[in-house]
Amino acid sequence: MKLLNEILGTRYPIIQGGMANIATGEFAAACSNAGALGLIGSGGMNTESLRDNIRRAKQLTDKPFGVNIMLMHPQADEFAKIVVEEGVRFVTTGAGNPGKYMESWKTAGITVMPVVAASVLAKHLVKCGADALIAEGTESGGHVGEMATMALVPQVVDAVDVPVVAAGGIADGRQLAAAFALGACGAQVGTCLLVSEECPIHPNYKAALLKAKDSDTIVTGRIGGTPVRVLKNRMSREYVRQEKAGADKMELEKYTLGSLRRAVFDGDTETGSLMAGQVAGMLKGVRPVAEILDEMMEGCRTCLQEMGQMKV
Repeated sequence: MKLLNEILGTRYPIIQGGMANIATGEFAAACSNAGALGLIGSGGMNTESLRDNIRRAKQLTDKPFGVNIMLMHPQADEFAKIVVEEGVRFVTTGAGNPGKYMESWKTAGITVMPVVAASVLAKHLVKCGADALIAEGTESGGHVGEMATMALVPQVVDAVDVPVVAAGGIADGRQLAAAFALGACGAQVGTCLLVSEECPIHPNYKAALLKAKDSDTIVTGRIGGTPVRVLKNRMSREYVRQEKAGADKMELEKYTLGSLRRAVFDGDTETGSLMAGQVAGMLKGVRPVAEILDEMMEGCRTCLQEMGQMKV
């Protein structure tokens, strides 16, 4: 099995998650320079800003980077063309099937890695031409599925014949080593990078992450079929309360409208959507992204060496 860094041409077998309104060209470049595959998150962008962010990343790094495209975005068709026009080498996708873009992306030499939350979707996307898959467990922050990483990853690995990247619940070397044990070729991480110095979220958001304990996330929208994992705060608790009381989607919309931008840009920790995974309770402090990744890799190597010496 090839490790992810051999496939991507990166230093480490790690992908930075493509977080909407957070993963700018500057942040993606910083993650790429630190050894991961940096991703620009197009979720909060339009065509002009996506193109600008791609060009800024090119100016800031000579390392591989990519773009994450949320397929439910109203400008997804235009985004699909932009990554070709701008010579992007790697694309990850979420919230849909990228099948209609595969021909043009393949012709352009783009490596396509959709995010999946179930093995049945994984098999379908491989038939559509996916080069690799990112199996993301429900421990992750933001939009989530139902299956946990420990259960999901090996089932996806067994279901397909392309490389599988583990995501969800990975913040240190022990968890990265576990991803390898499950059959993954590497990992995608997000929450642990939110508290990097280079991450452009508001300091209040970072402070809330560092304050969080292991049980301080909650999933909103689970009943309505749009589950999103965030930190517990006034907005998320009220959303879940209203949802359980039977509120319709229009009533619930007011609790989340603009909430991610309020968290990221305004530092609103009460009514903002503080997207974060269950590993938030493991975060140690605000550090350079390179230090976070270096420590993760060193911890992974130590863990694998110690496991190699175990007798069971």
